Amino acid sequence: MARNRLKGSDFKSVEEIIEQINLGAHGDNEQLWAFRRLFADEINFPADGFVLDEPVSVSAVDYDGNVRRGLTAVCRKEDGVTQVVSLADVAFAESTREARYVAAYRKWVGLEPYPVSSTSRRKHRASEQDIDISRPVDLILLNVKERSARCRIPGSGRTITLRSRDVWRTAPGEIVTVRSRKHWRFKGSPYLSGDIESRRIDIPALGLQPLRLEERGKWDPAEDYWREEDEPLSEWEEQIVRLGPRPSFGMEQVIPGADPEDPFDDPITRSNDLKDAGDLDEACRILMELAEADLRCLDAHCHLGNLVFDSRPQDGLRNYEIGMRIGELSLGENFNDVLLWGIVGNRPFLRCLHGYGLGLWRVGRFREAAEIMNKILKLNPPDNQGIRFLVPDIRAGKAWEENWADR
Repeated sequence: MARNRLKGSDFKSVEEIIEQINLGAHGDNEQLWAFRRLFADEINFPADGFVLDEPVSVSAVDYDGNVRRGLTAVCRKEDGVTQVVSLADVAFAESTREARYVAAYRKWVGLEPYPVSSTSRRKHRASEQDIDISRPVDLILLNVKERSARCRIPGSGRTITLRSRDVWRTAPGEIVTVRSRKHWRFKGSPYLSGDIESRRIDIPALGLQPLRLEERGKWDPAEDYWREEDEPLSEWEEQIVRLGPRPSFGMEQVIPGADPEDPFDDPITRSNDLKDAGDLDEACRILMELAEADLRCLDAHCHLGNLVFDSRPQDGLRNYEIGMRIGELSLGENFNDVLLWGIVGNRPFLRCLHGYGLGLWRVGRFREAAEIMNKILKLNPPDNQGIRFLVPDIRAGKAWEENWADR
């Protein structure tokens, strides 16, 4: 659709447009009818615009005689839904006739002509050049909602909001490839709409700083409380004993917004309380904001997985895996030491491993599930999570549902 771009001959300031409207029109009612005629005569509808952060197609500007309501716009959203909104809430691309006329109308009703100044738009143009909508775009997901997601552009610290019908099935920390449809700005923030063509977990591509590991001395299986002297060792216990004393480490725990002076009041605890109270949406919102603040918040990934594990186990599995893979950045390839549950900072990583193992089991990937469970036992031999009771059923190929039905 051709844009109504302003040419030198028809360029008018906002003040000149208002003066033209006021010429021969007396009172608010007549001036509103004059504005309506101006839009009808000068704008080729439908015209591309957006309302808040959502792209729309504006099919008409109207006035029903209600002075308090003023001008309205008939807008069609991308999902086909048509709505009528105040014209003052509609924005159009910069340097178009539509944008100039809406600015004049906004000033006439006592609002700022442009919600975003020209200076702000120029300031952000450089970041817009990172997006080439003629080809698929890769984005790192940070905060996922039902129809949109806050994302980071790989290789930069710049963020953008993606609007897509498919985004609700994704998880923070995934990288999605998007076939773009539109790219625009609203109140200084960039937006992109399109379809997700593919998704992947590629933790090294996120550019994260690994969580710190702090050595906590040696762990000796001969001295640990879990081993009963008068009972024979199981197969997994014998493997642990053969490894002998090993270094023990504590993993850095990241919880943005937590109060170090009050360990019993933090965002994770609040989210869990909301979940227990049945407010899953608010619980999810808190966890998503934690992931957006720092993708290394492993507990955010784990508890996001917990929220959907019962209804969408495959989606929960991806949340657990992302948290697990981020934690593994700190271990390297040949980590053979101990991460005890008794060290609080290790628990988020161990919880992600546990959730990932359960998810693999639930979807029937028994061999992989057994490998993950054995890894947990090796990392935390005291087995505070009760992994040793699950491994026999997993190795036997017993269905996850059958195991839980017996409990």
